[in-house]
Amino acid sequence: MKIKFVPYEVLTGAENMQKDSDLLDFAIKEQIDYPIFRLYGWKPACVSFGRNQNSDFIDKDVLKKNNIDVVKRLTGGRALLHDNEITYSCVFPVSYLTNGENVTKSYMEISQFLINMFASIGIALDFGTTKPVNTKHDYCMLISTGADLCYRGKKLIGSAQCRKNGYILQHGSILYDFNRDLLEKIFKEPINESSVTCVRLINPELSREKLVELLTNYITNY
Repeated sequence: MKIKFVPYEVLTGAENMQKDSDLLDFAIKEQIDYPIFRLYGWKPACVSFGRNQNSDFIDKDVLKKNNIDVVKRLTGGRALLHDNEITYSCVFPVSYLTNGENVTKSYMEISQFLINMFASIGIALDFGTTKPVNTKHDYCMLISTGADLCYRGKKLIGSAQCRKNGYILQHGSILYDFNRDLLEKIFKEPINESSVTCVRLINPELSREKLVELLTNYITNY
């Protein structure tokens, strides 16, 4: 299977969202019939809000004090702190997927690629169990849907989609580590570690740099 891979890079929140948008527009303009897959990081740390999410709940003083940027995503969903993580994005035509027209099934089809990728490095993921959305939660990783990827019942990867002119952009946050105290200050709600996990807790010997290398090797050799 042909995959165009955009190598891992660290950019600002605005630059990352612009690059995802540009890749989507490029795919539409060129009418590509294969996936474009990208890995990236964020500097400085950044809170991204879903396309339709109200951002009034955020304490801007906390963000300023911790040098945290803010950006709006093209995709829906709820807010995320992009800090000690790896983000993925992929762009492809709806027709590329077996069930591309069905949003839920398309999430699961794409997520299966991620499951296989993490299985190759010894981390067994599965789909999250859909739970009723609790509207008090503004932090994305506290909400579990059937499209999320979990490790032993704890959410590790949260993803979101947007669609344009017959193409899909899906991107998602792969938590390498997280600062519970900082998250609770930003989102003003308790972070339940029985619901959220990260790569560092799953495999403390796997560095973020090594994880990027392993994911890159899997994608480029797929």
